[in-house]
Amino acid sequence: MIADNARTRILERLRAAAPNATDGLVAAPTLSRRIDAHFDVRRAMHAPADAAALTDAMQAALQAAHAEVWRTDEAGWPTLLAERLAADGVRRLLFDPQGPEGAALSRTLPSAVEAVDYQRPIEDWKRELFDTVDAGFTVARSGIAGTGTLVLVPDARAPRTVSLVPPLHVALVYADTLHADLHAAMRAERWQDGMPTNLVLVSGPSKTSDIQQTLAYGAHGPRRLWVLIVERGGKAPSAAVSGALSGAVSAAVSAAVSAAPSSAVPGAVPGAVSAQGESA
Repeated sequence: MIADNARTRILERLRAAAPNATDGLVAAPTLSRRIDAHFDVRRAMHAPADAAALTDAMQAALQAAHAEVWRTDEAGWPTLLAERLAADGVRRLLFDPQGPEGAALSRTLPSAVEAVDYQRPIEDWKRELFDTVDAGFTVARSGIAGTGTLVLVPDARAPRTVSLVPPLHVALVYADTLHADLHAAMRAERWQDGMPTNLVLVSGPSKTSDIQQTLAYGAHGPRRLWVLIVERGGKAPSAAVSGALSGAVSAAVSAAVSAAPSSAVPGAVPGAVSAQGESA
């Protein structure tokens, strides 16, 4: 009897404290406008980062997170990647051969590298997937230069398993899809208009550390990450990082990123976002 009374009191307090169903509809757009205004003010203080600066920043951030990065062009990336895979001893590569990038890669893969596509439920080939696939190849929707983050949109032909299970994750991102920070990506791509069921953010190879701060790679995902930054329809940017970004541009990127707390994601955005590779 006492337990029932306590339960009743708790439920009554929860019901009384529950927000009105319309409160969220009003609060979310208001919060989004406040976040937009905050970043607009921060960006107005600095010159905008140009495409070259964003590419430099993306490469530098990825390399700082222990990823290997190559800058190339549309014509050259399939051959470059095929040669790197063969040299690394990759025997089985998981990817979507039906997309334009997958088709281009299929034409250049040496006979020593077997192309594996994702056509079966994972229950039917889990052991084969975990034990025999050496690498997975994905094409990023975009990139966040300030943090070296790849934005992946998994689908039926290239589910998130492709970027999470194989010990080597190879990702291609186009230079013209790079954004300075998460807020810029959300605004430019209009995430508020709808998101996929799952959005994967990759910021380096999988890493974790124990209570003694011993860093380990590959405990929860790929222990290595390769990234191809591809320039469309023109000469590839320099393969070497040009150095630290000059004053105003560097400040624009770093200020925008540092001002973007995880709690600043507008509540109006539906869908799920999972982060991979970042260590707290």
